[in-house]
Amino acid sequence: MGFLAEAGPRIVRLSAFEKDNLFADTPATVSTPYGVFFYRGGHRLWHAPETFPRTYIPDNDGVSIDELSGGVRLKGSTEIGTGITKTIEIHLSVDQAAVTLKHILRNDSQWQVELAPWALIMFQLGGTVILPQPVGNIDQHGMLNNRILALRPYTHINDPRLVLRDDFILIQAVPSQSPVKLGYYNPHSWMAYWFNGILFRKKFDISSGETYPDNGCNTESYRNDRFVELESLGSLVRLEPGGEVNLIETWELHQGLNVQFLSSEICEVLSLAHNGESIVSGSVASL
Repeated sequence: MGFLAEAGPRIVRLSAFEKDNLFADTPATVSTPYGVFFYRGGHRLWHAPETFPRTYIPDNDGVSIDELSGGVRLKGSTEIGTGITKTIEIHLSVDQAAVTLKHILRNDSQWQVELAPWALIMFQLGGTVILPQPVGNIDQHGMLNNRILALRPYTHINDPRLVLRDDFILIQAVPSQSPVKLGYYNPHSWMAYWFNGILFRKKFDISSGETYPDNGCNTESYRNDRFVELESLGSLVRLEPGGEVNLIETWELHQGLNVQFLSSEICEVLSLAHNGESIVSGSVASL
């Protein structure tokens, strides 16, 4: 795992099992009234809901670095324009390929701010995003909906790289001029990415009954022609001056698909896709 000292807090490298970096390296930039925002790639901490220019305030001033027992704390400069200070605490597991991250947003302004913590990871293209879905009734007679999907306006619901199943939604992360972004409330509290023989899973906190941004989303994924993102969101809160909110994630790395949280059918589909075939409409077809 590698992080930046000159910007952030950002984690820009994650590798295991003698494989290459899973994270994308993205040179794209966005010009804002506060300066140039650099995507860079890897993992970053934002606050939702997304809006311009607030979301894209640059984080180019470097971080303070404090050693912790079994880890490190990365604290960024207070954002100009919002007064929000971002911190990520990283704790490595001693006995497995896993890491726990505590994302902290602190309101160092003089006014109340409404926001939600938002943790994003930019991965290399070439794999498959795995989004577990709510299954079954939420009321006695099955008359109420059990999920709501939130789609960005540029998303085409008939995109062949977007596979809608009852148990999982899969997004094939291959280059495309048409981006995709979708979100939903995920009661399973995990999402995953299958890439280069490694299954990455991130687990995160959820709070039932709370209000989440983006029409109730705690899980989102975005894919364009340069990278694919796994995004988790906390609930919306009103932070008073000096107040903090956090979002805790655990990242796991598994070599192969021998895991209990995926069905055998999904494992078969992912294995075929990894061998050079494309997932289309819930089946597998050659590219």
